[in-house]
Amino acid sequence: MINIAEIKNGLVIDHIKAGTGWKVFNWLGLDKVKFSTALIMNASSQKTGKKDIIKIDNVMNIDYSVLGYIDPDITVNVIQDSQIVKKIKMSLPEKVAGVIVCKNPRCITSTEHYVTQEFRLVSVEKKQYRCIYCDALYSAGTIGAFGAR
Repeated sequence: MINIAEIKNGLVIDHIKAGTGWKVFNWLGLDKVKFSTALIMNASSQKTGKKDIIKIDNVMNIDYSVLGYIDPDITVNVIQDSQIVKKIKMSLPEKVAGVIVCKNPRCITSTEHYVTQEFRLVSVEKKQYRCIYCDALYSAGTIGAFGAR
């Protein structure tokens, strides 16, 4: 097992679906920060076999609805003085705004750039969202539908 230094004050984003940790890492802009971060891919997991983990040695605000959209099985551990003080479990958010990019060329969000792209959860079982303007369907965590920050 790889030894990554402990986090004194920060966040550990755990239980990310194996191979998708880079999406979370990039969405959070962690490739541009000055503090220590670690992206661990394909770590062993008793629950799923493999998982990705992100360690952030800094306190930062995170849009949890985005994490829930990317992967509703994610857990965020808040670390203070090297101890987990809070565990936050993600879930599929009811609405997602400014995250998914609607690919429908006839959607108003494609032509009117001032309109915020907004999607509503229509099926928890299928993890599907629908554009509120054009009714296009998207699946949660879909790489192609996930917009750049």
